Amino acid sequence: MPRILIVDDEPEMVRGLEDNLRFEGYQTLSATDGRRGLALALSEAPDLVLLDIMMPGMSGWDVCREIRAKGLDIPVIMLTARGEEADRVQGLELGADDYVTKPFGLRELMARIRAVLRRPGPRQKFEEFAFGDVRIRLRGRQVFRAGKEVRLTRKEFDLLRYLVEHRDEVITRDRLLDEVWGYEQFPTTRTVDTHILRLRQKFEDDPERPAYILTVHGQGYRFAG
Repeated sequence: MPRILIVDDEPEMVRGLEDNLRFEGYQTLSATDGRRGLALALSEAPDLVLLDIMMPGMSGWDVCREIRAKGLDIPVIMLTARGEEADRVQGLELGADDYVTKPFGLRELMARIRAVLRRPGPRQKFEEFAFGDVRIRLRGRQVFRAGKEVRLTRKEFDLLRYLVEHRDEVITRDRLLDEVWGYEQFPTTRTVDTHILRLRQKFEDDPERPAYILTVHGQGYRFAG
């Protein structure tokens, strides 16, 4: 049974979510502040985190940022009363998988939980990976080329990791939007193309004739590793 960590500073919200999640067959952990929630995420390795944003001391944004900085790829669904687009975008850019605005329906939340948990493939398939003169260190979210660290944005790293994890598969742009960006209304397929171009410029000897990040015309991209 998947274990879900609930982090929310409203005890009644926590109790209600625990009752409903257990009824649905999930195991639960809970915390009512960000620091305790982060500690549980790091020590207990839950299968998913339901994370409130507006908490005293350490916000949900900070918790999400620290989870990703530690190299943990635990799925995160943010729960918040803040529904502005800029807030949704900030949460997703920090590495959240989905975003649910309070008040929400339980059926919708359960559907989103199931959708995130059933995304294909394990979320960590390697600790380190090498191709050419490039080395990827998953835990530290670091990439080196010829021994020198290459700075990547969060989405560039997430995209590179996803391509490597699914090496030799043809992956459509829509699938990349769903699995890497995770929010179909924010980015476009052009966003994918732009990020692919940046990765080629950083890691291909000849970006115009790539050896690793290949275009499959009419379909998408394939990492040849």
